[in-house]
Amino acid sequence: MNYFAHALDFLESPYLVAGVATPDWLGVVDRRVRVRSKHALPLIDDADDRVADVARGIVRHHQDDAWFHESAAFHELSWQLTVVTRDALPGDEGFRPSFLGHILVEILLDAELISQKPQRLEKYYQALELLDGDVVEQAVNRMAPRPCQRLAALIPHFCREGFLWDYADDGKLWFRLNQVMRRVTLPPLPESFCRLLPEARRLVSSRAAELLCPGPGASSLGETVEAETIPHRNNLAGDARQ
Repeated sequence: MNYFAHALDFLESPYLVAGVATPDWLGVVDRRVRVRSKHALPLIDDADDRVADVARGIVRHHQDDAWFHESAAFHELSWQLTVVTRDALPGDEGFRPSFLGHILVEILLDAELISQKPQRLEKYYQALELLDGDVVEQAVNRMAPRPCQRLAALIPHFCREGFLWDYADDGKLWFRLNQVMRRVTLPPLPESFCRLLPEARRLVSSRAAELLCPGPGASSLGETVEAETIPHRNNLAGDARQ
């Protein structure tokens, strides 16, 4: 999942929104810092509700990613988009097509959810603007095996960039994808890559409801903490069908 799908259950709870974003934020600021569920679980009942929410969000992020990446819809779509990408990039038999197949499913699912109710994206950024970045960074450093010193500075930058709004436009999405390519040291995408995005959007949109439904064996954070405190992803399936 990408930022927006991870956060949709929690738009009224800024530090939960921060928690579900934290594993991805760490991938931007310091890829050597990893916070797993086992690191966060000891703090889900912390005396500071903000710290507890960050911890709960991190656990939820990993649990949602686990069932999402094992779903039939994700596997089938990521393979379809890998093939489409490989066809659009002749001679590229390396890692780039499969990487793009993976992230396009996640990014275009966000785009679909945003298109349904754009006001929810406004609430997402409003929630992030309420954060004390130092509190988030200090909470993460209580969990992480090694410290991170740039997370607090990233959060306001993430809000100012507002790049999730760009997912609706093929040209802007191409620009954002090339930012990712640079970060992971893969070759940039030609502008002609934009031509495949409308069909990729259609494919992901047609299976959005499936992508948001965990399988029968999926665990929820409610099995670790109180279920009524952290609603499960099943609540979102109806939105994808609207």
